[in-house]
Amino acid sequence: MQSTPIEKINYYTSQGFFGENTLDTLFRRCLESRPNELALLDPINREDLVPGSPQRLSFTDLDLKTEELVACLYQAGLRQGDVLLVQMPNTVELVISYLAATRLGLILSPIAMQYGCHELAQIVQAIQPSAFLKFSSFKGVPFAENCEEVVGRSCQIINIDQAPVASTKLMQAAANYTASLNISSNDIITICWTSGTTGRPKGVPRSHNHWMAIMVASADAVPLEQGDVILNPFPFINMAAIGGMLYLWLEKETTLTLHHPFDPIVYLKQIQMEKVVYTLAPPPVLLHLLAQKKQINTAFNLSSLKVIASGSAPLSPTVIAGIKQEYGIETINFFGSNEGVALVSCLKEVPDPKERAEYFPRFGRKEFSWQNRISKMSRTKLVDPNNGEEITQPGQPGELLIAGPMVFDGYYKSPEDNALAFSDDGYFRSGDLFEIAGENNEFYRFVGRCKNVIIRGGSNISPEELDEVLIKHPDIVEAAVVGYPDDRLGEKVAAALVLKSKSSMNLEKLRTFLEKQGLAKFKWPEKLIILSELPRNPMNKVVRSQINALLLEQV
Repeated sequence: MQSTPIEKINYYTSQGFFGENTLDTLFRRCLESRPNELALLDPINREDLVPGSPQRLSFTDLDLKTEELVACLYQAGLRQGDVLLVQMPNTVELVISYLAATRLGLILSPIAMQYGCHELAQIVQAIQPSAFLKFSSFKGVPFAENCEEVVGRSCQIINIDQAPVASTKLMQAAANYTASLNISSNDIITICWTSGTTGRPKGVPRSHNHWMAIMVASADAVPLEQGDVILNPFPFINMAAIGGMLYLWLEKETTLTLHHPFDPIVYLKQIQMEKVVYTLAPPPVLLHLLAQKKQINTAFNLSSLKVIASGSAPLSPTVIAGIKQEYGIETINFFGSNEGVALVSCLKEVPDPKERAEYFPRFGRKEFSWQNRISKMSRTKLVDPNNGEEITQPGQPGELLIAGPMVFDGYYKSPEDNALAFSDDGYFRSGDLFEIAGENNEFYRFVGRCKNVIIRGGSNISPEELDEVLIKHPDIVEAAVVGYPDDRLGEKVAAALVLKSKSSMNLEKLRTFLEKQGLAKFKWPEKLIILSELPRNPMNKVVRSQINALLLEQV
């Protein structure tokens, strides 16, 4: 399946922005050049997560295991164009799933481990997957045991740790089938999920060329050499991990080490043990490195680590300078999204730590020249959220609009969302507020978000989705969810409720209800405010900013 119009494909190809590579062609290049070199490493605490011992695979080993999974999926009846739903932690099997899906021409839809039956049901209804791939257990307890009713009869459930060993005959049949396929770099390889201003998750289809284009931002910003070891602690469900790690791993012919869920001690051990050169870390982890610098320098040798990429929340200039001073590590500031926003502030383009923490080069502007190739591939502008007029002067917040080969073509089977997501001249509306800054107006500075999305520990939460779940409670008349600041996670969830007469509510009762609804725990409210009515504007829309103000009064 392809989503990019042929005229756009032809244009991007003529400009050299689109090519012929897929994840599998990148892998086969590595297989040819480094067959016996270390390719992929499990988390060292794998046995605490899923069945099986930690694996350390060469490119040859990885190729064989990919062929085995291809055979398993082929035997299950999956064929080119089918959708494979995957819910797995960062283990080698998840990466193998991406490679196998590419060879079979499947569309892989990865979902967060935190998702429960509520989210699963919404996604299954939207994409109608042919199979659901998972582990039989997670952290010592059965995983997604009761998913049969949610997934449906037409979708096979495959526990990857219990899959039978493929016979030679089956593997040959599967190999013959994949050899007959015509797989294009413009084929959709993933449908990831994002929460916006609607009360449901939205599917974000992306082709190999979309991922290759967004990968350029990391490839040009991070100095990597063949054989370097990189460490990925982010789940393979979004831009940071897929474009910034998975495709980068093979493009640069490196070794990929996996980590999940985030554990500071395990993370530091892996950096030391594997001599990691490059990794990702959210801002709270950087703060931890500085706060515990004496203990960390005593217990761990982090001298191999040269670069850390961060994002998802504003960075502090003192943190970037401190990480460099205490550890000799450079920090890169990323701002991205599944839809294709790709801004990066790195050492060679923004050498000053203060500017690198606060500013992003104005990629996609003809009046400025930057080294990163993505700056020439993209087009960006700021517009006034109220009247749509372009902003050209500093200090005035505007919504970031972006276009280019890294931007997706539209939400999956969602014309209503797409009508709102794109401007009349074809730019994607990011929903993020920036302003023009810098001595020569050469930077963007992040200001805030137009949309109501709550970002808790890097995970997007739609307030509208939670509103809809909460009002199912028999004692709740109205509900409005907002985010409130948290030093560790960035934001947490609060709920404003209007109750029926003589009813009462507390967090314990509410969480019991949400658990029965199958809502992922990371979305549960951690503060409650009971109101006689929700604040609304003249258009009868809830004014969430007033709820935020009421919460601040309670502190």
